[in-house]
Amino acid sequence: MDRKKIELQVYSLSASHEQNGAYNLLFTEVGGRRQLPVIIGASEAQAIALELRGIHPSRPLTHALFASVLDALGVRLLRVLIYKAEKGIFYTYIYLRSGEILLRIDSRTSDAVALALHMGAPVLIYDDLLQRECIPPMDEEPAELSEEELLKQNEEALKAALQKAIDEENYEQAAVLRDRLRQLHIP
Repeated sequence: MDRKKIELQVYSLSASHEQNGAYNLLFTEVGGRRQLPVIIGASEAQAIALELRGIHPSRPLTHALFASVLDALGVRLLRVLIYKAEKGIFYTYIYLRSGEILLRIDSRTSDAVALALHMGAPVLIYDDLLQRECIPPMDEEPAELSEEELLKQNEEALKAALQKAIDEENYEQAAVLRDRLRQLHIP
């Protein structure tokens, strides 16, 4: 069975309020509204932030070094695929092509994303995995509802998603959802 893949784009990168020294990497689906939060470390966040801003340090960071090695060997990065999530940890493959040989290599999601941004490759995720791990979009409700009704529905959806994340022991996602709930109550 060939599972449907969805392309992701980086939406934001921010410090985690829950974990000291960690960062929230938030993806959105291309052409859609689902969002996927991924908790990453500080050095990976720095690498991704530099790539997003188009800043190239005078000396290559690890992902840039790896990209240079691939380029020197004539190997092309085809895509990055987030293929699994367990207990808030995402598992990712990078797909490489060397001539007629297709290589699949396991990678940390944050490293794979930094490499994909550097080399201009797409970041993909299985649709069913995105559906299971996504957080509800803030603007999911129809426009004809009043502002009060929109806030109430969004709060209920976030609370349900938060409870699901807690039940599944996905505490990183639960922290993101909790923070979004708190934002609803800030005047």
